[in-house]
Amino acid sequence: MKISREVKTAILIIAGIILFIFGFNYLKGKNLLNASRTFYTSYDNVEGLAVSTPVTINGLIVGKVQNIAFDDDGSARLKVTLLVENSIPFSKNSKAELYEAGLIGGKAIAIVPAFDDAENAKSGTTLEGTIKAGLSELVNQRLTPLQEKIETMMVSADSLLNNLNDVFDEQTKNNLKSSIAGLNATILSFKATSNSLNQLISNNKDKFDRTLTNVENLSSNLSKVSDSLANANVGETIKSLESTINNFDKLLAAMNAGEGSMGKLLKDEALYNNLEGATKEMKELLRDIKLHPKRYFRVLSKKEIPYEQE
Repeated sequence: MKISREVKTAILIIAGIILFIFGFNYLKGKNLLNASRTFYTSYDNVEGLAVSTPVTINGLIVGKVQNIAFDDDGSARLKVTLLVENSIPFSKNSKAELYEAGLIGGKAIAIVPAFDDAENAKSGTTLEGTIKAGLSELVNQRLTPLQEKIETMMVSADSLLNNLNDVFDEQTKNNLKSSIAGLNATILSFKATSNSLNQLISNNKDKFDRTLTNVENLSSNLSKVSDSLANANVGETIKSLESTINNFDKLLAAMNAGEGSMGKLLKDEALYNNLEGATKEMKELLRDIKLHPKRYFRVLSKKEIPYEQE
């Protein structure tokens, strides 16, 4: 069976639309080939959490944060959308725990599964959000009692100094003077040592100069690398990509609304029926030309060929 050019064109257009939809959703972080599930949770504060942050279960990455936005109930709580691509079942009573991902900042979400007799969590379920105390919170908890102890110790030290002033007599002061004299001798010894070090540096000045020159060259190379990264204009590239995605989104919406030639081809049934009818008539015409070529080519013949009625 021979496939007409119009059918091939339609197949190519449909395949292109399918590939476009798949690629568009892939850029948005959703893989249509995976049976992913969507869960929701909310927090009062998500400082350090960002979109595409990993979502883990028992330390294994099973998804990522898809979206962060304010809740619609007017409570100023932040609603977080989680995209889980792993099919591991867990109860709807499981919790979404917000924790610090490292010492230098940044947060992630871990699903703490509850394997009880409750119903398994399905796509669209809202999980209870909890916050795990991070390093900064633990430090604050430790510093508060430590500060109180330091204040108590300072009061005790002040009392001790007052008692020392009362205890010091003339003999004690003379002993202190002697100790200070000994300390002065020690300082003089350190001074002699410092002079020796100065002499050592003076004798090896050329070596130190070469070392500093190497360090300066290394710093210059690092500065050039930093300038190259700064001139890469990553922000403009991301903005251009976002603009392109928005344009594709508008084009897809216009096609779904039946606007333009592609939209009418997808949505206008009358146009499709006309194309199908025209295709059938074209097939009949080609078939008739093959069966009775004399009807169509008698103009080119020197001798007139009578038309035979079927």
